[in-house]
Amino acid sequence: MRLAFRLFALFAILSLLAGSACRNAPKTIGEVVAIPVSAIPSDPGDAIWDHAPEYAAAMLLQDVVDPRLTKASTSEVRVRAITNGTIIGFRLQWLDPRKDDTPGPGLAVDSCAVQLPKAVAKDLPSPQMGEANRPVEVTLWRADWQAWASGRGGNIRDLYPNAAVDHYPFQAPPLETGSAGQKEMSTRYMPAQALGNQRNGPRESPVEDLVAEGPGTLKPEARSGSSGKGVWTKDGWMVVINRKLPASLGSGMRTQVAFAVWEGSHGEIGSRKMRTGWVSLLRRAEP
Repeated sequence: MRLAFRLFALFAILSLLAGSACRNAPKTIGEVVAIPVSAIPSDPGDAIWDHAPEYAAAMLLQDVVDPRLTKASTSEVRVRAITNGTIIGFRLQWLDPRKDDTPGPGLAVDSCAVQLPKAVAKDLPSPQMGEANRPVEVTLWRADWQAWASGRGGNIRDLYPNAAVDHYPFQAPPLETGSAGQKEMSTRYMPAQALGNQRNGPRESPVEDLVAEGPGTLKPEARSGSSGKGVWTKDGWMVVINRKLPASLGSGMRTQVAFAVWEGSHGEIGSRKMRTGWVSLLRRAEP
């Protein structure tokens, strides 16, 4: 009898502890909920993210427009959101067996994106990059941009430290280091940059703001005030994307948001990606 009483008491204590833990932990919910905070951190590991409820977004193949993705990769992305009334921050986490952050011929890099309708309205544009005269705003993060922003250089020795290079003509002694002649010569070996293509090459920020009015219309946004940071974990990526809160999304109001993930080792690039449809986004009212 005494043993039975002790076991019952132990079970009761464990139940109370478990109940308390469940009450204190954020629950997985049916929509993305941006909780109010005083400051938006850039670090994906900041403790403030633990206070936001987590939404598990199921991902779909992008098999509507060419080039299509025909074999599924990332099954879900876990999302948390916070806002200070001016900026809204999203933290995205997904499983990825390999870190792909090195660009090169035939290579793709890991990436993710957040998409919002340009205008908060009940009548939404297509989640597939919007529609004509009904644009969407996209903030894109790329793993190679993150590597550059974190301090990795962009030349061959930085990207491939075991490669052997005799010399480059633009580094020849007759050319003074940093001179106009050396810079002009160096662009011959960077044809994309010479043509004004800034999609690749060293960058200060790992994110970029874009706008689209349908598939194939994606272009850089005039403003580019977003920021972000991604860290590689033992399970995959954890990425923060901080961008401007939609102007008409008041406290307690809802809009929609969509997400996309590219797995580099799966050859995903451009429209070949895993994506979601529109997901309800609630800006939780101030307490």
